[in-house]
Amino acid sequence: MKKGKKIDYNKILAIIPARGGSKGVPRKNIKSLCGKPLVYYSIKTGLESKYIDRVVVSTEDKEIAAVARKYNAEVIDRPKELAKDNSPAFLTYKHVLENLKEKGKYFPDIVTILQPTSPLRKTEDVDESIEIFVNNSCDSVISVTEDNEMYWGFRIEEKQLNPIFDKKYLLMNRQKLPKLYRPNGAVFVSTPQKMLENKGFHGEKVIPYVMPPERSIDIDTVIDFKTSENLMKERGKL
Repeated sequence: MKKGKKIDYNKILAIIPARGGSKGVPRKNIKSLCGKPLVYYSIKTGLESKYIDRVVVSTEDKEIAAVARKYNAEVIDRPKELAKDNSPAFLTYKHVLENLKEKGKYFPDIVTILQPTSPLRKTEDVDESIEIFVNNSCDSVISVTEDNEMYWGFRIEEKQLNPIFDKKYLLMNRQKLPKLYRPNGAVFVSTPQKMLENKGFHGEKVIPYVMPPERSIDIDTVIDFKTSENLMKERGKL
């Protein structure tokens, strides 16, 4: 195992779920971002981690599979029924675990999900999330970013805007709002047992790993893609 601070688990798996279908940005997982396919950045992060032992891409798409192998990730063929818009992500992770156990007698101590839509995360974000998980008693660690403006959110009900929170927050400046955090999709960490038990990463005790907004973009639209590209270019200049 790769050596790191206070980590004594032997097997830490990174799963990168990368299906071929995408509505907001067609074929986004292999769309070129600063000269590399989007999925490359998550593969690179996993391979550079000082804790992760195996990096597996789950996909039903042959082109994505070829790209993943090119950049030294393992590939597990995902059944097409697990690659639909409404397919629960949990079942994809379960399929990967079952496949690795059946074919290679491998069952990890820790499982980490690295979504390909978070290319701005750093390897340190992954390693620090794993450290937090190992050094605390919890069901999971989930990366989040501050988003206080959720207090200004509305529902549309009967063609009318109705605030989600108390109306008093609508009168506050952003700087005065209490802190709120939302998952940014970059890092999820748990044990396979807890993940299977909870059918995901939202168990009874979830510890946050807070990331800055410039590393928290979860690509879902063309605007997200262009913003990520600009931020990545700026990072390269530093």
